[in-house]
Amino acid sequence: MKKVTTQSLVGKLILTATILASGMAFLDSTVVNIAIPTIQTKLNATITGIQWIVNGYTLMLSSLILISGALGDRFGRKRVFSIGIGVFITTSFLCSIAQTITQLEIFRALQGIGGAMMVPGSLSIINIAFEEKVRGRAIGLWSGFAGGVAALGPLVGGWLVQTLGWPAIFYINIPLGLIALLITAKYVPETRNHESTKIDLMGTILIFLSLLGVCYGLISVSDLGWGNPAIIASLVIGVLAFISFIIVEKKVKEPLVPFGIFKSSLVTGANLATLFLYFALSGVIFFLVLNFQQVQHYSPIFAGLGMLPTVLLITFLSGTGGTIADKIGPRLPMILGPLIVSVGMASLILPGKNANYFIQFLPGLVLFGLGMSLVIAPLTKSALAVDEKYSGAASGVNNAVARVAGLLAVALLGVIVLSVFKADLAKKIDTSVMQPSQKQAIMVQQNKLGGIEMPANFTPEAKMTAQTDVEDSFIHGFRWAMAINALLAFTSAVISFFTIKNKK
Repeated sequence: MKKVTTQSLVGKLILTATILASGMAFLDSTVVNIAIPTIQTKLNATITGIQWIVNGYTLMLSSLILISGALGDRFGRKRVFSIGIGVFITTSFLCSIAQTITQLEIFRALQGIGGAMMVPGSLSIINIAFEEKVRGRAIGLWSGFAGGVAALGPLVGGWLVQTLGWPAIFYINIPLGLIALLITAKYVPETRNHESTKIDLMGTILIFLSLLGVCYGLISVSDLGWGNPAIIASLVIGVLAFISFIIVEKKVKEPLVPFGIFKSSLVTGANLATLFLYFALSGVIFFLVLNFQQVQHYSPIFAGLGMLPTVLLITFLSGTGGTIADKIGPRLPMILGPLIVSVGMASLILPGKNANYFIQFLPGLVLFGLGMSLVIAPLTKSALAVDEKYSGAASGVNNAVARVAGLLAVALLGVIVLSVFKADLAKKIDTSVMQPSQKQAIMVQQNKLGGIEMPANFTPEAKMTAQTDVEDSFIHGFRWAMAINALLAFTSAVISFFTIKNKK
C-alpha cells in the first residue's frame, strides 16, 4: 500500500479515526476514575469492588490485546479495529444501565474486549500506513490527541457525575464511536499479514488465567487474608499459567508473543520501561482521584479539573516530543522523561489534608505531564521497531505490557495502601476517646479505605474524631503509594539508560 504523511488528507483522516477510537478507551479510564468515589458510595462498594471496576476492564484488555493484534494481522487490521469499536459502544450502554456493583464489574469486563480490539489496531494501522520519516510524529499526534479526547474526561466526566449521575459517563463513548466507525469504513485501508495462518488460542487462555489468578489473589487478599486457600491457589495458578505461557509461546509456530522481536535491545528496553512507567502512571491516577474527593473533599468537577493540567500537557506536547525523538533519537527523551515523571510523583508525597492545590499538587502534576509528553512517542515507536509483518504483534505486546502494568498497579498498590491504612487506622481508633461501639462501627468499614461513612448516630465530636483518623490514615497509605511510584518511574529511566541506543 502507498504510505501517507501526516500532512495529507488521507493521513489526517486515518489519524482522526485512530485517535477517536483510542481516545474512547483512554477517555473511559479518566472518566471512570473520576466517578469511582461516587460509584463506591452509590453502590455501597468496598475497595475490592472499586478495584474490580477498574481491573475487570483492564484484565480483559491486557489478556486479549495480544490475540487482537494477531487477529488483525491475519484477518485484517481494519476489520478487527471496526468490530472492536462496535463492541465498545454496545458495552458502554450496558455499563450505563448497571444496577449493582457486580453488574457493573461484568459489563466493564466485556467493555475491555472492545478496547482490546481497538487500541492495538489503531497503533498497528498507524505503523503500517505512515512513512518512516514521519511515523514518530504520527504516533506522537495519536498519543497526544487521543489524550486530548481523554482530556474531556476529567471535566465532562466530573460534570456528568455531579449533575446527571455516574451512569451518564458511559454515554460519551457512543457518538465518538459512531464517528470513528464511519471514517474507518470510508478512509482506512485494509492491511494484513498474508503469511499469518494460525491463531494462538492456548497462549491466550494461559495469559488470561495468569493475569486473572494474580489479580484475583492480590485484590481479594484484603477480604480473605494471605493464608486463605483460595488466595494461595489463585496466586499459584497465576504463576504456573505464566510459566506455561512462556513455554507454549516458544514452541508454537505463530505465537502471540514472537520472542524474536526481543532480540532487539531497543524493543526489549522499551517494553521494560513501559512496564515500570505505566505501573507508576496508573497507581498515581487511581489513588490521587480518591485523595482529591475523599480527603481533600473536592467535588467531582473540581477533582477532574485537578487532573486536567497533566492531561493537557500530554495532549499538546506529545507531538512535539515525537518530533524531537525523530531528530535526536529515542535515548535522551526516554531517560529524561521518566526522571521528570519521577520527580513529579515524589513531590506528591508531601501534601497532607487541606492541602493547597496550586502550591502542593500542581507543580508535581505539571512535571508529571511534561515528562510523559517527552517519553510517550519515542517509547511507543521503539517498541514497534520490528519487521512490518510483526507490526500487529509488536503493537499488541506493547499495549499488553502497558495494561498489565496498570492491572498490577491497582491490585498490588491496593494491597499495600489498604494494609498500611488499616494498621494506622487501628492504632488511631484504639487510642481515641470514642466509645467501643463507635470504634467498631468505623473498623467494620475499614476495607472501604477513604470511603468510610460516618454513622448517623455519631455525635459531632465522634464524627470529627473518626473522620480525622480516617483521612490521616489514608494520607499515610497514599504517601507509600506515591513513593513506590516515584521509584518505579526512576527505574524506567535506568532501564532506558542501559538498553536504548540511538541508530547510527
